[in-house]
Amino acid sequence: MTAAESLAHTVGRAASCRALGLPRASLYRQLGQKKQPSLPVPRPAPARALAPAERAAVLEQLHSERFQDKPPAQVYATLLDEGTYLCSIRTMYRLLEQNQEVRERRNQLTHPRYQKPELLATGPNQVWSWDITKLLGPVKWTYFYLYVILDIFSRYVVGWMVAPGESAALAKRLIGQTCRKQGIAPDQLTLHADRGSSMRSKPVAFLLADLGVTKSHSRPHVSDDNPFSESQFKTLKYRPEFPDRFGCIQDARSFCQHFFPWYNIEHHHSGIGLLTPEMLHHGRAEEVIRRRQDILTKAYGRNPERFVRTHPKPPDKPTAVWINPPAATNPTEGNLH
Repeated sequence: MTAAESLAHTVGRAASCRALGLPRASLYRQLGQKKQPSLPVPRPAPARALAPAERAAVLEQLHSERFQDKPPAQVYATLLDEGTYLCSIRTMYRLLEQNQEVRERRNQLTHPRYQKPELLATGPNQVWSWDITKLLGPVKWTYFYLYVILDIFSRYVVGWMVAPGESAALAKRLIGQTCRKQGIAPDQLTLHADRGSSMRSKPVAFLLADLGVTKSHSRPHVSDDNPFSESQFKTLKYRPEFPDRFGCIQDARSFCQHFFPWYNIEHHHSGIGLLTPEMLHHGRAEEVIRRRQDILTKAYGRNPERFVRTHPKPPDKPTAVWINPPAATNPTEGNLH
């Protein structure tokens, strides 16, 4: 026993530490090192617990041929009607759980793990996204269906159609016409869509196979897998002139005939460096950015004091556009989504 410990037994621990100029933590550490680890004290069995023989009798009943396929509640009620009480329903569950015999008896539905689509476009006509949205008709429960095919790199709407219904035949016709109009060669294009009935239909699948177009689908119930089409529909429906309802299908087509030229040719898209989709899709982006740079350089020459940090520079065009970029992708490379 050290002097500190001996003195602590006489005058107390705090006083002994002050007298010897010793931190109390050091004394407590010495005392703790000498203390033997205590063994866990077994929990005493409750007085009302079942005896081992009683537990064995309950398990024997639960394992019997007439009760082996019944839940404890049914066993409890049947025995009670026969004039026998062994234990409570909860105790039956507890005994079964101790023997690892409690589980869901019914076959559980398991969903397959769908692979996340990871699509990269470094230029126009490499990856298209398409979807269908409803346009409200003149009265309740009436709709017109707008089909839109969008190039994810340039955001250019390459094809659209307003139809009275959703059908695989109409989707097949629109896709085929759009591919011919854009001059799509075999193995050039990936067409991405969600998992709607038209998107997964056999006529569309056979058409894509004939055209040499790779098909891609979103995971079930994951809207983020088709973000570009969803964003384009939002732009459509948030336009000030977008009506609450269309009087007839001709009204819906007339609206779209004005909207899509505006969207492709006049709308400066924030996701592609404030270029219009038409500029980027048809290869005029470099020329437009160069003209913008010339104008900003002249503005800097006239009033350099107005540009505090650096020379003005127009936004760059995207170099890569992703649907679900891999985790290892550097987000500074291109326009990633």
